[in-house]
Amino acid sequence: MAAICGQTYEQFSNKDGSFIVPLNYSVKDTIEAKSIINVWEPFGFILESPQEIIVAFRGTSSTTNWISDIIASQKKFKYVKEDCLTHRGFTDIYSSARNRIMSALSNLPSDKTLYVTGHSLGAALATLCAIDIAANTEYDSPYLFTYGGPRVGDPSFSKVFTKYVRGSYRIANEFDVVTHTPPSIYKMPKRQKKYYYSHVPTFSSLNFQNGSFSGNHIISSYFSELSKLQPQYAQLLCSTNPGFCPVIEPKEQE
Repeated sequence: MAAICGQTYEQFSNKDGSFIVPLNYSVKDTIEAKSIINVWEPFGFILESPQEIIVAFRGTSSTTNWISDIIASQKKFKYVKEDCLTHRGFTDIYSSARNRIMSALSNLPSDKTLYVTGHSLGAALATLCAIDIAANTEYDSPYLFTYGGPRVGDPSFSKVFTKYVRGSYRIANEFDVVTHTPPSIYKMPKRQKKYYYSHVPTFSSLNFQNGSFSGNHIISSYFSELSKLQPQYAQLLCSTNPGFCPVIEPKEQE
C-alpha cells in the first residue's frame, strides 16, 4: 500500500497522468478533487484486481493543498448519521471527489476486498473515504492503511470511526511532524473558539530520523522502513513491478 501511495505522486507529477500499475491490477478510475481555490487536480486513483479493489489518495503536492491543510476549523461530517466533526479543509476536498468515487465503486463487484490508502493529506482523505464507504455502500468492511497522516476529526469522529471501520492501520513515524497536527486542542488565531482533535486507531509506530522535515515524512522513507520489516517480500514486489516502488531520495512531498 505504501508503494501504491508513491504512485499517486507520480500520477500528479506526470503531465499525462501516467503511473506504474502493479501486476494483475487495472485502473478503473481517476480521483479528481477541488483544491481550496476550486482548481480540479488529480488526487489518486481506483485499481482493481481479480480479488481486490484499491482506492488511493495523494498527499500534498501544491500550495493550494497546504492552504486546505491549515483550515483546521471543523464542520459536521454529513456522511454518517452520528454527530461528529471533521477538519474543514480535508472534508471539503474529499466532498468534491465523493460523487465520482461512489459512482465508480457502484460499478465494481462488492464481494471483492476493498482497501483505502493514502499518505499525508492523502491519509486524511482516505480516512474520510473509508468511513463513508463503510457507512454508505455495500463494501461494509473496508481496510484502511495510512502513512504519515494528520488528525482528521474530533473525539466523537474517532469513536464513530471505530464502529464502521474495523480494519484500520495508521502507520506513523514518531519524528514526522505532520502526524502531530492539528494539535489535540486547536485555537484559531484571534478567536476564542477551540477545536478538539483525536487520531483514529489503530496506531502502528515507526521510528526513523532522516534529519529533515521532508526526510521524516515522504512516502519513500516510510516504504524504506517498512521494507526492512519484510525485506524478501519488498524485494519481490519491486523486482516484479519495475518502477513501482518509491525511490529513496529527498523528494519534497509534504
